[in-house]
Amino acid sequence: MSKSLRALKKKLKRVLPLLNERQRRILIATEARAWGWGGTVTLSRITGMCHVTIRRGLLELEEPAEDVVGIRKPGGGRKPVIEKHPRLKRALEKLVDPSTRGDPESPLRWVSKSTRHLEKTLREKGFAIGRTSVGKLLKDMEYSLQANKKTQEGKSHPDRDEQFQYISDGAKKFLQCRQPVISVDTKKKELIGNYKNGGRELQPLGQPLEVKGHDFPTGVPKAIPYGVYDVGDNRGWVNVGTHSDTAEFAVESIRFWWKKMGQDRYPKARDLLICADSGGSNGYRSHLWKRELQKLANQQTLKITVCHFPPGTSKWNKIEHKLFSFISMNWRGKPLTNYRTVVKLIAATTSTAGLTVKVRLDKRKYEKGIEVSEEDLQTLNLTKHEFHGEWNYTIAPNK
Repeated sequence: MSKSLRALKKKLKRVLPLLNERQRRILIATEARAWGWGGTVTLSRITGMCHVTIRRGLLELEEPAEDVVGIRKPGGGRKPVIEKHPRLKRALEKLVDPSTRGDPESPLRWVSKSTRHLEKTLREKGFAIGRTSVGKLLKDMEYSLQANKKTQEGKSHPDRDEQFQYISDGAKKFLQCRQPVISVDTKKKELIGNYKNGGRELQPLGQPLEVKGHDFPTGVPKAIPYGVYDVGDNRGWVNVGTHSDTAEFAVESIRFWWKKMGQDRYPKARDLLICADSGGSNGYRSHLWKRELQKLANQQTLKITVCHFPPGTSKWNKIEHKLFSFISMNWRGKPLTNYRTVVKLIAATTSTAGLTVKVRLDKRKYEKGIEVSEEDLQTLNLTKHEFHGEWNYTIAPNK
């Protein structure tokens, strides 16, 4: 190799890493042209750049400067994997959905399958994708791999997984028939006043919001948010109670959701599926819950099916990580000084997936300890399902 060629190689070795793709191509093409006959082959040999690329650079040198708009021509470069495989995202969602788990207060949904395992399964289904792309796609879908963590509450029921599958299958059937599916629950009660609220919010340096030092007082008003999440429409309804969390309050919240949102969204609905926890104001053992649902079914001429999650599995209820977690994120670090603040913060809750929330302040007083008479129980038009009838039942309107 001649001295001039060695000098050129040394110069290009230092300069090329600092340039982008088009700049490297143009520089090598300029040197090839200056070299003269055999310049393309010579520059290809000392830089490792393909001679086809150098020839493309020579052609670009002939183009007017004002025609240059970018490094590549419009449409150039590798296509995103989601454009090459439009059905990929849906296929990946089906793979990870049965394994979804996580903290209800976290905005992320967690999966327990590794990206390597998901890559292998997707390749078996005919998708050409690497595990790095799988990881990026999962992140875009708000999934994150997590280590094992003890999250079980109490004893695990032997039919827990079967009940999960039963609820999932039932919800899919309702949605396919364009019938509403809602997830309901009571969010954690919140103190009304200048009390600490979890999380951090931007404030001037050294000037945090000052709140009361004790947050376990008695006789302080509380906000009781009862939520209704429309699974098929990604919309939420929250009824903020001020008195008691009773079964009557729970069904009243569902009734207002139906009047304010459900009827307009599902004008031809004749059935309603409610996914609820097994305890609390909407527990499967509550006679008052069932009596009030019977009243709702009669008033709205709706056949209401209820599926309860097994005891100790409340965090699997979709409302926890589809609605409540975003409400907690939206009001983090903000003291809930009055009911107006609670209502405004809940109403302003959104998500990148398009979540919208409507809210109502319910000042009605709900009596505790209501006993349901035998006569009322006899009027229930309730049919238990064959699989765990205590958890799964349908309440039809009385004739």
